Amino acid sequence: MTDSTHPSQPNTPRKPEWAPADADDAFASRVVQGRESRHDGLPYADPPPPQTPARRRRQLSVADYVRGVLAGDRMTLGRAITLIESNAAAHQETAQEVLRQLLPHTGQSIRVGITGVPGAGKSTFIEAFGMHLLAQGHKVAVLAIDPTSSVTRGSILGDKTRMEQLSREENAFIRPSPTGGVLGGVARKTRETMLVVEAAGFDVVLLETVGVGQSETMVRSMVDFFLLLQLAGAGDELQGIKKGIMELADAILINKADGDNLIKARSARADYNMALHYLAPATEGWRTKAYICSALTGMGIADIWQVIEAFRAQTGESGVFARRRQAQAVDWMKAMIEEHLRQRFFNHPAIKARLPQVEAAVTHDQLPVTTAVQELLTLFEETGSRSQESD
Repeated sequence: MTDSTHPSQPNTPRKPEWAPADADDAFASRVVQGRESRHDGLPYADPPPPQTPARRRRQLSVADYVRGVLAGDRMTLGRAITLIESNAAAHQETAQEVLRQLLPHTGQSIRVGITGVPGAGKSTFIEAFGMHLLAQGHKVAVLAIDPTSSVTRGSILGDKTRMEQLSREENAFIRPSPTGGVLGGVARKTRETMLVVEAAGFDVVLLETVGVGQSETMVRSMVDFFLLLQLAGAGDELQGIKKGIMELADAILINKADGDNLIKARSARADYNMALHYLAPATEGWRTKAYICSALTGMGIADIWQVIEAFRAQTGESGVFARRRQAQAVDWMKAMIEEHLRQRFFNHPAIKARLPQVEAAVTHDQLPVTTAVQELLTLFEETGSRSQESD
């Protein structure tokens, strides 16, 4: 598009080429000569001051991270978690050394996993529950896991917005984390993050999961107490009584037991308690029961904390608490081995070169899946051994 006036002349009308020949300045725009000024529109002094480059954050050493976390410095705590969540190899080396030095200061908290059906009010419950714990003198860390989109790879990370009151408290720390597409809605670095917040002095760690599913066994393997939130009056109650997830729970909590829903909640509690009689307990020596609460009114919030305290005292005395922690550490080690082996396999040059042909053969029914797997594993073993011999 061209203009009917020369563009280099400031403050003169400029008409587009499609304007009628006899048109007035109604079709025109004007170019006004600009000036050097500050962001507020006022002119600079003569001469204008030089622009200063933006300051970069100082890189922290391992000692800086450890010292800051142990002192409870929130900025350092956030940066330490970001370091742990990073996939960069350089960051991982530093993160593992930070964790090694923080490890003697961990393990003193109670780790509570909270899951439930969509709409059960997990975030609302956690805020009410967290505020109650703060009033009791506890320091509460909430690790809220957000689902990662399989399309955009993005997450909303909106839990700090939903927990507005709790997020303003000095003794509360909320960290939304994306799942990264990991099965079960558990972020890959959540275990390490729990250790960091424990070292920072938070004695109650609440892990909010994405939702209910068969993969919630991953959450069970990370926490001491597993709480299942349910709803009453949302349809057929038997739909909520799923054997798989109920066998993992140390307590079932029916939320939103207020107003007209209170009677339905009490009825649902009786149904769940009846079903629990026929299930094996999730924790040795502990009997799982159903309870009711209202995160809106606060009814039942203190009761569920008393249940968790009773659980910790009973399992601590019997030794079940310590044995579960030890077993979880071993499971964590095995899971990390599997993850590293998987990364090594798919990043291996020989596998990268051969995998597209094998995938194409499997896709067109030219190669059985079992044969394809065996071929790739053999290739990995042979090329791996040859590379070790050359080293």
